[in-house]
Amino acid sequence: MPNPRPVPGRVPVLGHTVPLLRDPLKFFTSLPAHGEVVKIQLGPLPVHVVTTPELAWQVLATDADKFDKGLVFDKMRPLFGDGLATSNGELNRRQRRLVMPAFGRTRIAGYAEHTMTKLAGELVEAWRPGEVVEFDRRMQDLVLTIAGQTLFSTALGDEALAEIRHSIPVMLKYVLIRAFSPKFVEKLPIPPNRRFDAAAARLREVIGETVVAAREDGADHGDLLSMLLLARDEETGEGMSDRQVHDEVITILTTGAETTAVALAWFFHELGQHPDVERRFHAEVDEVLDGRAARFEDLPDLVYTHRIVNEILRRTPPLILMRRAREDVELGGVALPAGSEVAVSQHTLHRDPRWFPDPDRFDPDRWAPGRTAELPKGAYIPFGAGARLCPGHVFAPTEIGIVAATIGARWRLVPVPGRKVYAQIKATMQPNRLPMTVVPRRT
Repeated sequence: MPNPRPVPGRVPVLGHTVPLLRDPLKFFTSLPAHGEVVKIQLGPLPVHVVTTPELAWQVLATDADKFDKGLVFDKMRPLFGDGLATSNGELNRRQRRLVMPAFGRTRIAGYAEHTMTKLAGELVEAWRPGEVVEFDRRMQDLVLTIAGQTLFSTALGDEALAEIRHSIPVMLKYVLIRAFSPKFVEKLPIPPNRRFDAAAARLREVIGETVVAAREDGADHGDLLSMLLLARDEETGEGMSDRQVHDEVITILTTGAETTAVALAWFFHELGQHPDVERRFHAEVDEVLDGRAARFEDLPDLVYTHRIVNEILRRTPPLILMRRAREDVELGGVALPAGSEVAVSQHTLHRDPRWFPDPDRFDPDRWAPGRTAELPKGAYIPFGAGARLCPGHVFAPTEIGIVAATIGARWRLVPVPGRKVYAQIKATMQPNRLPMTVVPRRT
């Protein structure tokens, strides 16, 4: 069997870390030219990247039981503990059984009614015509507030919510350096490491105290934390320990909020760059909402809005999913021994012109009925796939749709002239800065 093709550009000690961190999008979109299974080096560690939908689906879904979580998740275990993002085997399956009911349709409808619609409505009421807002930061603060209020009742969560707003942006700023740097780098007393470790320690301490207080309180406050504390495994009748609840709360906060906030920021940036898309979006929200805040039951009617959300998620997904082979596996005719690190890059798949013609073009209509019929499994995986599909795969698009439609029903967000906006790759593709002028659509 052939060996995986090594990607050019490796340097001693650091491997491909420098070009990966310098321009991750360029690096990952270049990989298909080197083969279906290619080898890169993260420091001294070889990682095998699959570059086709079929092989991505094999790793994430068809043969998922042959893989555990990989290198990046190992690096994040000091923060996430044994939450769904990092756990493996029976523990992961048990935790998924306990956590997934909190993300069922009925629960999400409740979160939408009591938190998403309410907070989005309060945001648009607070803006003033002509105001220039740092839109990306406003979205980050809004999404973290929604996450905090969804997780914690007001009585229990005030301190936790304050720490969430402070610590998570700090951790997300440095998480990519932590994840892809050689192991010795994360132990150096450099400012990014100190800031990441300090923020993570503060967040874990406050969340831990909040979980203990909620357990002692014993009441069902209708929040996600109450559900986690009261959940019982149908197979064993057992619930989660405080430590397990703590790890799941940390995981939900840090993996979900960033993707949603970044998607909302790019949503309105792209509207500002594409007047025809903006006009169609505003026409739809006018017809469906007539100036009011969006509700969960409005989402099926917001068809074009949903296409925009899909296109944003195609263009700005998480950077990479890592797996580790539990046994010898064969991928695309390449034999990999047990213990091999394997990666699936959503950027590689989502920007492949074979599945998405003219992939750099922003085109919500590529998601129109009939146009995605030939899209192979694995070509579009913003939330992963298979048994480890992200629990928030319905929650996040719901939140993006409700917030975006609520804003669009009242306001236009106009780019500030002369401000260059570009993507900074951190945990996700964040805009460097996104100042926008608030212009009323209704008087």
